[in-house]
Amino acid sequence: MPRAGQVKSRSGDRLTDRVGVGVLTRSFPPQVVDEVVAAQGRTEQRSRLLPARLVVYYVMALALFASEGYEEVMRQLVAGLAWSTRWRGTWRVPSSPAISKARTRLGPAVLAALFDRVCVPVGLPDTPGAFYRSWRLVAVDGTTFDAPDEKANTARFGKPSNDVGKGAFPQVRVVAVAECGTHAVFAAALAGITTGEQDLFRRLFAKIGAGMLVLADRNFLGHQLWAAAAATGADLLWRVKSDIRLPVVTEQVDGSYLSYLAAPGTRGRGQRIPVRVIEYTLKAGESEHPHKAGEVYRLVTTILDPDLAPAHDLAAAYAQRWEIESVFDEIKTHQLQSRPVLRSRDPNGVEQEIWGILLVHHAIRDLIHISARDAGIDPDRISFTRAVRTARRKVTDQAGLSPLPTTPRPARSSR
Repeated sequence: MPRAGQVKSRSGDRLTDRVGVGVLTRSFPPQVVDEVVAAQGRTEQRSRLLPARLVVYYVMALALFASEGYEEVMRQLVAGLAWSTRWRGTWRVPSSPAISKARTRLGPAVLAALFDRVCVPVGLPDTPGAFYRSWRLVAVDGTTFDAPDEKANTARFGKPSNDVGKGAFPQVRVVAVAECGTHAVFAAALAGITTGEQDLFRRLFAKIGAGMLVLADRNFLGHQLWAAAAATGADLLWRVKSDIRLPVVTEQVDGSYLSYLAAPGTRGRGQRIPVRVIEYTLKAGESEHPHKAGEVYRLVTTILDPDLAPAHDLAAAYAQRWEIESVFDEIKTHQLQSRPVLRSRDPNGVEQEIWGILLVHHAIRDLIHISARDAGIDPDRISFTRAVRTARRKVTDQAGLSPLPTTPRPARSSR
C-alpha cells in the first residue's frame, strides 16, 4: 500500500503536490512557496511523507480551522483530493507526532519569508477609505497572543506581570502595519512580551515610505522614534499624550499650529523636530467608540502646510486608525474563533503559527478587496466572517481547484 503523502496519479504526480488552501492558493501559488522554501534552505533532499510545501499550506490551514485537531486539519486539506478516482492507492492521514516533526523541520523562517514576499498593500486609488488625497492611509498598532504554558515558551517569550504577579501564560507581542481601507496587514514583527511596541515598530521601517500617511496612537510617540519613522519618507499623523509639551510657534489659518518635538531632558534646548499640531474635541456620534466623546485629541503631523492637508481633514483621517483595532478583532474573534491560547507548544512552532495566521488573514482580505471591486462596493460592506467561512468550505472542495496550474498574481508595489 502506498505510504501517506506518496499516493500518485496516473500522470505520476503525488497527491501532496496537488494540495493547496482552496481559494487562498491564489495568494500563495505552489511555485512561489517552493521558491521561498528553497531560499530558506528547507527543500527536501529526499521524498518525504510530508513535503515542505504541504507543511506550509498545512500551517495556514491551522489558522483557518482553529477549533480542529492536528489530524482533522490535515484531513480537511486533502479531503477533496483523496476521494478523487484519479489517484492510485489510499491516502492516510499522518499522525499528530509526524505532523509536529514536519512542522519542526520546516521552522518559522519560511512562513515569515513568505509573508514578507507576498503580503503587500492591495488598495488602489479608487478603493474607498484607502487613500487621503495622494497618501495611502496605513495604521500601526500592537497586540498580544497567549502561548501554551510550557517552559520553553516562557523562556523565549516571558509572561506579563503587574503588581499582583505574573500572568498565567507566556505572551508574544506582535506589532503590525495595515491598510486602513482594506485591512490588509503588510508588515509585522513579533517578539516576547518584554519587547516594547516601539522597538518592534522600528523593524518595520523598510515597509513604509513615501506616499504613505502612517497613523499611530499616543503610545508610539517619542522624539527618536518620530525622527526615525519620518526618515523613511512616509508622512506621520500620531496622537500625543497629554503630558507632552508642544509650544505654539506659529498659528495656522485652519486652527492648527506649528510647534516642535524636543529631545527628552533638553528642556527644548536640544534638537527640535518641527511638527504641526491639530487639537479637537471628539463629539458624540463622530466616533465608532462613543465612550470617547468629549475627549480632547492632540495630533502631530509631518505635513506642515495646511493647504496640503487641512486640520479638519487630518482629524477625520485619524479616525481611520481604529481600523487596525478591527483587524485584530477579525483575527482573534472570527478567524481564530476566539481560541484563547495558540496551539503550538514550542517557541518556533508559536512563531510559525502566528505567521500562518497573518498570511491567511491577508489572503482573505485580498479576496474581499477583489470581490468588492468587482461589485463596485466598499470592502467594509463584505463580511469578514462570511469570507472566512467560504474559505474554509473551499479548502475541502479543492479537487476541482488544483493549485498546480495556478498563475501567480501580478506583482504589486509595496508602496
